[in-house]
Formats: sequence, C-alpha cells, structure tokens
Amino acid sequence: MTILDTIVAQKKIEVAEQQSKISIAQLEQSRFFQLPSISLKSNLQDSSQTGIIAEFKRKSPSKGIINGIATVEEVTMAYTQFGAAGISVLTDALFFGGALADLEAATINKIPLLRKDFMISEYQIIEAKASGASVILLIAACLSPSQVKQFSTLAHQLGLEVLLEIHDDTELNHICDEVDLVGVNNRNLKNFEVNIDISLDLINQIPTSIPAIAESGIDHPNTIVTLQKAGFAGFLIGERFMRETNPSIAFANFVNDLKTKQNAG
Repeated sequence: MTILDTIVAQKKIEVAEQQSKISIAQLEQSRFFQLPSISLKSNLQDSSQTGIIAEFKRKSPSKGIINGIATVEEVTMAYTQFGAAGISVLTDALFFGGALADLEAATINKIPLLRKDFMISEYQIIEAKASGASVILLIAACLSPSQVKQFSTLAHQLGLEVLLEIHDDTELNHICDEVDLVGVNNRNLKNFEVNIDISLDLINQIPTSIPAIAESGIDHPNTIVTLQKAGFAGFLIGERFMRETNPSIAFANFVNDLKTKQNAG
C-alpha cells in the first residue's frame, strides 16, 4: 500500500467513528452555518494580493514533526497580517497532527480558510462548514470524477468553495464545472517526492476559466515569480514557514522578499 492508501483506509475508520458520535443534525447547529463564507477565489483573482495560501501544519508522514510548538492563533494571525490570500489548516490528526479545533481557532481571522484533509465522505464536508471553513480540498487521487461532482455540489449548497487537487495528467478528467479552483500538487502522494516541474507541465491543460494553484515545493519567492509567469494565481505553502523557529517572522520576510522581486520584474 502507498502512503495515500494507508491514509484513506484510516480516514474511512475515523469518519465512521466520528459520525457515530456527532450527527449531521448536531453539526448543522454550529454557529458557522449561519455565517457567510469568505471567497478564496475572489482573493486569488485580486492582483493586489500575494496569492499565497499559507498553511498551518504540525507534522507530515514524510518529515515527521515539523513544528510542535507554534500555536494556531499566533501563526494564522501573522499570515493574515502580512497578506496571505487564504489560510490552509490541516485537520488530519494521526498523520499530520491536526484537528478540527485548529480550523475553528483560525476563524479569529477574517480570511478564507481551507480545510485540508482527505475528504472521502459528505459528512466531512458538513464538518468543514460546521468548523468555519470557507473552502474544502478534494484530492483527485482519492475520488472518482463523479464523486468530485457530487461533493462539489454539496459544498456549494453549504456556501463552500472547492479546491480540486490533481497530481498528473491522468487526473485532468476530474476537473468539472462544479469546482472553483484547481491545485497542482508537486508532491507525489504515493512516494512524497516533490518536483516543481509537475505544475509547469500541467498549467496549460487546466481551463483558463478556473484559477490554478501550485502546491508544495515552493521554498523561494523566485519560484512564485516563475509560477505566476506560467499562469498560476495561487501558491499553497506550508513547510517553508512551519519548519522555522518563528513561522510568523518567516512568512513576513518571505512576503517582503516576494514583493521586492515582483516590483523588480
């Protein structure tokens, strides 16, 4: 089994357990069901923004503990202050050290929040809304094209946007009118190797009507400049900031460096 296979198998167990504890009716009582979502798509189409979706992530299967000290509130407030277009929050517990409580804690920021997890059930989409998400991640490698349509339709009914993540050209057929954003993950989820060329190879095969987001392996502002020129509107970055002693300062410095390079170009 690949790492992805292992995660999905575990996720099915977790979702069944969670659904037995908290019903959909209970989730729908959340205060977030009464609140409008903030659009990540609009932020990414705003040229005055950085386009960076900054991530809060404690650990990963490939790297182990990345940062076990930083708090959600401190880091996400800095992301917001220094110009993130959105914030991605890992909510997988076993493999990434996250929780839905992290997503809820990040709602202190008036900014689009992406629930980053392995979505294999409609229940998780309702959970995302109940915990303050504005956007959900759907991973093509975990789902069929029909599931992407089904889950996206439900997400829209709840007022959520959908980021569809693909990894290679065999997953292009998962792209449909129902998704709001398409992400290209430069990390192979089967072996976790990273190659930025994956994004550059796929960008011209993504419909220009859908904003494209490059994910993983973006360690330097120069990489963003290259990806922007290629046509990407968004850039999901996590480990680059979280592996620093102070992710807040690391993000601020990165954004300043990026603006300098963009102005020079």
